[in-house]
Amino acid sequence: MAPPVADFVLIDKSDRTLTLYTAGRATMTVSGIQLGDAPEDHKQFEGDERTPEGRYTIDYRNPNSAYYLSLHISYPNAADRAFARAQGRSPGGAIFIHGQPNGLPGADAGLRMPGDWTDGCIAVSNGTIALLWNAIPDGTPIEIRP
Repeated sequence: MAPPVADFVLIDKSDRTLTLYTAGRATMTVSGIQLGDAPEDHKQFEGDERTPEGRYTIDYRNPNSAYYLSLHISYPNAADRAFARAQGRSPGGAIFIHGQPNGLPGADAGLRMPGDWTDGCIAVSNGTIALLWNAIPDGTPIEIRP
């Protein structure tokens, strides 16, 4: 059954959960999310393979990405850009919630890449991202906690 349209998304990196909220009530929780290759700490620089932490928004969607559906997270924000600039580095970007790589054998049946494998994105099964695609409108706030 599809969840109602969300007005807030909470990612808990340590618990490996993604929870949708509607009017302050949790309506769907996804366990076992996959993160960047270096899942601890906040993303600071391009190539650090960390998943960001903080408050952002889902600002657009890409139905034609290299992964099965993708919802863009508005990282980097002004503070992220300022910090990276002060270090003479790029903050990186292109952080999404997405499904498995296109063409992954068995992905339509729920198979997933093992472990943490993204470059900082949040990955879920293809079936889960199909539900999230319909439940999370553009402009939805998202908080990513350590």
